[in-house]
Amino acid sequence: MPLFPDEAKNAIEALLFVSNEPLSAQTIAEILDRSPYDVEVLLKEIKADCEKEARGFCLMEVAGGYSFVTRPEYAPYIEKLVKPRLSTLTQAALETLAIVAYKQPITRSEIEEIRGVKCDKALNTLIERTLIQERGRKDGPGRPIVYGTTKDFLKYFGLKSLDDLPKVDLQVMAKLNPQLAAETEKQEDTRVS
Repeated sequence: MPLFPDEAKNAIEALLFVSNEPLSAQTIAEILDRSPYDVEVLLKEIKADCEKEARGFCLMEVAGGYSFVTRPEYAPYIEKLVKPRLSTLTQAALETLAIVAYKQPITRSEIEEIRGVKCDKALNTLIERTLIQERGRKDGPGRPIVYGTTKDFLKYFGLKSLDDLPKVDLQVMAKLNPQLAAETEKQEDTRVS
């Protein structure tokens, strides 16, 4: 049964509210039997409504879909209700996560070479929290497992894709780890060309 535009907008809000995952315009279009273009228009209207009415949440495009998220200015109140999952990550886990995010796909031994210490515990924690996952195996001796970030990583950090990661300051990195800075610069040059 076709919905009028206001009803469709309300239905989209309801779908986004109950979904644990970001929903793509295509998925919403299939559920509501509308064109993806119509859904995109309605999503823009919903986003504008949230802004205009200064609601406690907003519509955000993350991890290849759309999701309602709370506004950052209300984080102190939300943290009193819900303990943030990443607050318990150790410094080692956060460093490991950053390395995986920027250098993926990457093996455990490559991470350990960059950090200069073992990273088994940090990797296990990040896998357990579904921030990284195994992405296959690298060709070569022993065919080691390679790791990459997940959609949960993108959602948690509010990123549409890995392209939205902040750019690495190669000058700062060169002071900390000259070899890593050179490899990263070479990797970025090959991405551009």
